[in-house]
Amino acid sequence: MQLQLREKIMRPSKFDYERADSLSSAVEMLSVSEGMAKPMAGGQSLVPMMNLRLARPNNLVSIRRLPELQDIQEAKKTIRIGAAVTHAVLEDQNSADVTGRYLSYVAKGIAYRAVRNRGTIGGSLCHADPAADWLTSLSAIGAVCNIQGAKGKRQVPVEELMIAPFVNALERNEILASIEVPKLSATARWAYVKFCQKTGEFAKSICAVVFDPSTGVSRAFLGGMDGPPLFLNETSNQLGSADPETMLKVAKKEIRSKLREVEADRLAIHLTMVERAIRRIEGYK
Repeated sequence: MQLQLREKIMRPSKFDYERADSLSSAVEMLSVSEGMAKPMAGGQSLVPMMNLRLARPNNLVSIRRLPELQDIQEAKKTIRIGAAVTHAVLEDQNSADVTGRYLSYVAKGIAYRAVRNRGTIGGSLCHADPAADWLTSLSAIGAVCNIQGAKGKRQVPVEELMIAPFVNALERNEILASIEVPKLSATARWAYVKFCQKTGEFAKSICAVVFDPSTGVSRAFLGGMDGPPLFLNETSNQLGSADPETMLKVAKKEIRSKLREVEADRLAIHLTMVERAIRRIEGYK
């Protein structure tokens, strides 16, 4: 009896499946569903939630094979990444990564290769898990989401995409089409560190720091918390203008001030991740 119950729980509720042939048709399918449809590309986050009945869409709209969601286009100052581009594609972009291998480094640390082969950058962002990699890392570099819906197109900074854990800023009839990522200059420095108890596990703390004096980018974010990535404003202002020890004092003071209610053990992990990131970006081991 217990085995039968477990098998029933691990199966999703009944749903229909449609394959969109264009981004506009996918938007239309979502528009007529009264909020009960979900777009799906890789399905690495959505399908497990459906199996656990934590998500119960009555219709899945497949957008995985849409060409406009799989392109990577380079412009003068940015690189536009289609939302259905997989982590593995970004991991393997070492020679063509115009972010100084920042994107490749982040992608390589996501779960396992089997997951990276199917999981997509857009799916990860829309899933809005505070412990996921792209939310924090793309916030730090100043990336922007290009969103398309029934009312047209709009842009949302990645740092504003998450409203709450597993809740994003997209309307029911909107789809994340691409992510606009600023290029980094040859003088840029970055650090991305996270704490996981074992490989493939979601992070308990993340710190991403990007400093590019040539373009004026100076941003530090803390992730892996109970909500959206935290922008460390005072720390960001100190990047490149203070010695590492001064920066550490500023960062730790700012984190303690903004995370007053966080448990002592979690706070200690956050402080350690920030310290590692700052020392790495300043050339310390």
